[in-house]
Parts: sequence; C-alpha cells; structure tokens
Amino acid sequence: MQLGLAFWGSKALLSAVELNVFSVLADGPLPGETLTAKLGLQARGAADWLDALVSLGMLERTGGAYANTAATGLFLDRAKPSYIGGFLEMANARLYPFWGSLTEALRTGSPQNEAKAGEEDFFAALYQDPDRLRQFLHAMTGLSMGAAHAIADKFPWDRYHTVIDIGTAEGGVPVQLALRHPHLAGGGFDLPPAGPIFTDYVVAHGLAGRLRFYSGDFFTDPLPPADVLIFGHVLHDWSLQQKLTLLRKAYEALPDGGAVIVYDAIIDDDRRANTFGLLMSLNMLIETPAGADYTAADCRAWMADIGFSDSYAEPLVGPDSMIVGIK
Repeated sequence: MQLGLAFWGSKALLSAVELNVFSVLADGPLPGETLTAKLGLQARGAADWLDALVSLGMLERTGGAYANTAATGLFLDRAKPSYIGGFLEMANARLYPFWGSLTEALRTGSPQNEAKAGEEDFFAALYQDPDRLRQFLHAMTGLSMGAAHAIADKFPWDRYHTVIDIGTAEGGVPVQLALRHPHLAGGGFDLPPAGPIFTDYVVAHGLAGRLRFYSGDFFTDPLPPADVLIFGHVLHDWSLQQKLTLLRKAYEALPDGGAVIVYDAIIDDDRRANTFGLLMSLNMLIETPAGADYTAADCRAWMADIGFSDSYAEPLVGPDSMIVGIK
C-alpha cells in the first residue's frame, strides 16, 4: 500500500516546490495561517498538506510555526546556488503526467512525452527558448553538484592538466573541478545556445581565464581534445549504438594515458539494489526513443571493446557512480 500510493507523497512535495514553499520559509519559521496566506491557498486542506510535509520530513513544525529542514532549506530554496528544485519543477510539469502512461510505454516501447502527440522534440524546443534553457541548465547544475564534488575528491587530478565536460549545461562540473584544483584548465562542450549561459556561470566564479566553451553537436562534430573527457548524465539518453559512438569519439580525442569519466545513476551489476537507476531507465523509456540506463559491467565492457586499456567503477554520491576508462 505504501508503494502503490507513494505518488501521494511525491505530489505533495512537487506542489510544495511549485508553490515555492521552501523559499518563502528561507528567512525563518512562519505560523500556519501566515504561510497559507503568503502562498495564496484556501484554508481547507492547507493544514493537512503542511502537516503531511512535516510527516514526510520535508518541513519542521514547532508549535504552530513551520520551518524548512536543513536539507530542504539547502536544496529547495530557489535563491541558493545548491538549489536542485528545477529538476523537481520539470518532474511536476512534465514527468508526473507522462508517467501515468507507463503501461502504454511498456506495451509499445515508445516515448510518452510531447513526441507522443506529435509535438516538437523536448530538447529541440528547449534549446530554442533562452529563458527555459537557462532555467533547465541551472537545474542540471544542481542535480550534478554532488557528483561534481565527489569527482573532484575521488579522481587523481594531479596526473592530468586539462578537462572538458561533454554536454556541460552551464558548466557546473568543470567549475567545481577548477575551483578545487588550481592547475586544471579546459571547459565544456555543448550545443551553441548553451554558450552564453556557460560563459556567464564561469565568469561569475572568476574562471574565465581557465575555462572556455566549446560549441558543437557531439554526434556530428569531433570532440575537443583534453587529458580527461567527462560524460555526466549523458549516455543514458541514447541507444546502445549512440553510446558506443560517443565513447569511440572520446577514445579518439584522448591522448595515450588520458581518461574518460562516465557518470550516471549506474545500475548495480546484479540489478537489484539501485532502485533509482532502474526507475531512471524507465524514465528514459518515457522520454526518449531508445535511451536506457546501464550497469557498470555494461559500460566497462563497452570501453574494453573500444580499446580502453583499463577501467574501474567507483560510487560517487546518492545513486550516482562513475566509470573511468584509461586509454
């Protein structure tokens, strides 16, 4: 029953993000009536909803006043650079209704998003709308921030000098790497509309002299050369043949001894433990024509077939792991 009705709690949180509850509470606790008025809600249902968020661990309540938890205050306040709610905003506006068609997706093998109604591909439309694109790329930064910090700590960066993040969004990963390791230079590669957003983000962190934007399409253009290339939350969007194409292009762009880092919500090899990775793969069924997540053993086998001399897998944070291939 808890699992079958888990969408109740999920939607309670997604509506809280949509209504900006956690930013409203960023300056401190508020009485329930005050918070309800600030959010523009009717009294009926508001108290039950707020108390459900308390019970779910998303809010704290002392007396009649509600406050953020440490986690929601850090990750769901829109004013903070650690905000990851952009991904939840997308989940609320797009993924929540699309997942209602999971049964059809399983029967047909076809996407259940905008493409189902013959609308323009989501990513093609996104990259044509500067405001939506900026919001989405910022959401991707928040989603990858934990992995970026873990990669900065766990990978032997003292052996390398240049790094380029492929499908970089606004550059959150290379910025964190450059901040942590002053000897590193490089940048990020993405479609041309992401360029100004990347530049603004890099300049805001004082790294314009060390990081630059590389413009292109990773399927039709060569990848820029660097000691280390990174694919973060990228490979799972694509078919097996497209995954192999990207890894081959990385191999060709790397020097001898260079490394590729692939990180995603890597499914455990026994396909039992990383529930998030398995559900993310179903999300790729909903969202893409042929994308799917994969195990560490899958990725390491692909790397070996392409010619990488060695590879290893290492957990990062949460459901994410990285696979490192050495040329």
